[in-house]
Amino acid sequence: MASPPLLTPTSKPKPPTLLKHKLPTSTPKSATSTPNPNTSLPQTHRREFISLVAGILSPVMLFPLPALATSDEEYVKEAEEVISKVRTTINMDKNDPNVAAAVADLREASNSWVAKYRREKALLGRSSFRDIYSALNAVSGHYISFGPTAPIPVKRKARILEEMDSAEKALLRGR
Repeated sequence: MASPPLLTPTSKPKPPTLLKHKLPTSTPKSATSTPNPNTSLPQTHRREFISLVAGILSPVMLFPLPALATSDEEYVKEAEEVISKVRTTINMDKNDPNVAAAVADLREASNSWVAKYRREKALLGRSSFRDIYSALNAVSGHYISFGPTAPIPVKRKARILEEMDSAEKALLRGR
């Protein structure tokens, strides 16, 4: 088996040979003739057509539009629902038999709320979104770390309720 020749600074590499598509032609080719520009014309049109179609269809097919919130009223309504669920869940007695179910319901509601509104660029700057998101993060982190029946410490509970109050005020002001 022969190894390829080594390239040295004094040797000149051969230019790579181009693969040419053979099209049937009626004129004979001479050994010194240049390639006919008309033979590559159909290939060029095909490529332009394919790139044009790909450019038009790729944003629609590859990048579907994100699910945007339908209105500001929907955001306010769902934010108020999440706030009320947080308040009722963290104010429940630790001996209440429905605590675990309420925490599971709160976790599901908070995950869906965050997943829906986290991508909304218009809502990210709102103080209501920031406060609700922070409170949901604190509540979820507590229940994930300590379990659904563990009571929330007094300081953390006070901070969460304060964030919920400020979020409600911001929602009423349209912020």
